[in-house]
Amino acid sequence: MANVSLFKQDGTQNGTVELNADIFGIEPNNDVVFEAVVMQRASMRQGTHAVKNRSAVRGGGKKPWRQKGTGRARQGSIRSPQWRGGGIVFGPTPRSYAYSIPKKMRRLALKSVLSQKVLDESLVVVDEFKFETPKTKDFAQSLSKLNVEKKALLVLEEDNESAVLAARNLSNVKIVEPTGINVLDIMNSDKLVITQKALSQVEEVLA
Repeated sequence: MANVSLFKQDGTQNGTVELNADIFGIEPNNDVVFEAVVMQRASMRQGTHAVKNRSAVRGGGKKPWRQKGTGRARQGSIRSPQWRGGGIVFGPTPRSYAYSIPKKMRRLALKSVLSQKVLDESLVVVDEFKFETPKTKDFAQSLSKLNVEKKALLVLEEDNESAVLAARNLSNVKIVEPTGINVLDIMNSDKLVITQKALSQVEEVLA
């Protein structure tokens, strides 16, 4: 079992919290993490690219000249692919780039990046974020006291509306719920800030 410090939102230490070694204490598998990141990035592609083939290009309904007797090569349409302004052959069409990897690989990748955050000492566990009024200034001060200056992924429990409202305008903070935690967001963040309640929910899902 790995232990990390537990902090209050004012930056003072409030004891330690015991992490599940099967989730936060494994040896990171970089190959599986790579596969998971490529899959996520592929799924984010819009895939809206399109070209017009000969049937989609305007015009070209009439045969430009008669079949025989002109001395020129026979042509059926001025929108054939060999014509300037004609249709495109084998061009890109709208498609989805999304694909999936096995569930065990996805879970292993998530456990790997979480374990790496613990190894890098980039996991910050806070007992709770509680604000009387949701003010961005107050939340920024809390993060500063927790030594979170760069990009941070903030994992909050579902019912903590005031903390979500206070943090959503900070450019260096991305907020996710425990069920929405993913490999790409964790890797893109310098610090992973998670509340104790959200931590138990993550451990429950990945156990």
